[in-house]
Amino acid sequence: MTARLPLTPAAVDRIRLVGARLIDGTGGAPVDDAEIVVAGDRIAWAGPRRGDVAEERDTRIVDLRGATVLPGFFDTHVHLALDLEADPRQTLAQFPSERALDAAATMRKTLMAGITTARDLSGLDAGYRAAVAAGTILGPRLHLAIQALSPTGGHTDFRLPNGASVHPGPEPEISPIIDSDDDVRRAVRALVRSGADVVKVCTTGGVSSPSDSPHDLGVPERHVRLIVEETARRQGQPVAAHAQGAAGIKEAIRGGVASVEHGYEIDDEGIDLMLEHGTVLVPTLSSALRVPDPARVPGYLYEKKVRWSQIAREHVARAIQSGVTVALGTDAAVCPHGRNLLELGHLVDLGLSPMAAIQAGTINAARLLRLDEHLGTVEAGKLADLVITAVDPLAGIHALADPVSIDAIVQGGRVVKDALRRFPGGVATTSLG
Repeated sequence: MTARLPLTPAAVDRIRLVGARLIDGTGGAPVDDAEIVVAGDRIAWAGPRRGDVAEERDTRIVDLRGATVLPGFFDTHVHLALDLEADPRQTLAQFPSERALDAAATMRKTLMAGITTARDLSGLDAGYRAAVAAGTILGPRLHLAIQALSPTGGHTDFRLPNGASVHPGPEPEISPIIDSDDDVRRAVRALVRSGADVVKVCTTGGVSSPSDSPHDLGVPERHVRLIVEETARRQGQPVAAHAQGAAGIKEAIRGGVASVEHGYEIDDEGIDLMLEHGTVLVPTLSSALRVPDPARVPGYLYEKKVRWSQIAREHVARAIQSGVTVALGTDAAVCPHGRNLLELGHLVDLGLSPMAAIQAGTINAARLLRLDEHLGTVEAGKLADLVITAVDPLAGIHALADPVSIDAIVQGGRVVKDALRRFPGGVATTSLG
């Protein structure tokens, strides 16, 4: 079953890119002196540079010698409306319009970092997806969870023992709390009605939540199964599990989730289950391995972060080296927005080859989101989402962490970034100007 294709404004130009090195996301050897023809929003040709080609009228030719072309990258775990290190007093004082504009600015920053498709795992509503499709704002193509689900006292219950809310954003319209079978059905149906592309459940507590820990169990296996059954009655939305402690990871996998988010304490039994079930790991190393400034976060969060950062480094490395399928996700909001491709370097540091890390951020992620018919590789017929850089990612993948290293970005055939002004005609703007 395919998923809803996140749209961007339609492109009409025909562009021929020549001379670059092409890493197409399939895992095949790079193609030197490549040629990529973009017709409208789709790729018409991608491969070795051809000889004499009869140029169609109005084709723009772009010389990319010295550059590498890659598929547009995915970040499968972001929270574009949140910033967990922001001053909560400022957040509480904001008007809804200020929060919306801040989220739009974060979306643009994420796109400029090379992320042409993002999965927001709670925080954004479907209006943001529609705004990107209409060209009102520039941002990644969006798949949305709308809200994340957990039991009372679980990871998405942001109430302190005295009942005060410390939710990092506005109070959600759909309750995140599911304690009974009826709660589960009602929540999933409300999420689907609201336009959710994925259902996120929390089978463990977390590092950032105030009243639980990653070892605490959250949504039980039987409720995960019920959620999977309920989504199968709709559009077959995949289920993503926030799961950090070992026991909750295994309950999520046995319950039938498509992906384990974080997976910090995954053990050998959990690795075997992931391999058996084909479950994808989204390890969010950009957040896991980053210990924040203790002055900028609550004490309970800092203490857990120090401990769990080391746990994640050891256990996720073992899973990666065991051959578990990995998709790129950062948990941006827990770590800074706009440096999403830092995750590639972390994946390589923990055992992936640079080529495999690129695939984690392209074709693996596209398959997880059920978008691989359209995205994830640079091949004829696919949508023209491209990242262009002077960096050789097979020799220096860590350099892609700096958005300045991303020279140009094409999204659906539209040039949305062109730092070196290689593309005649300029870059796409929003409908706001």
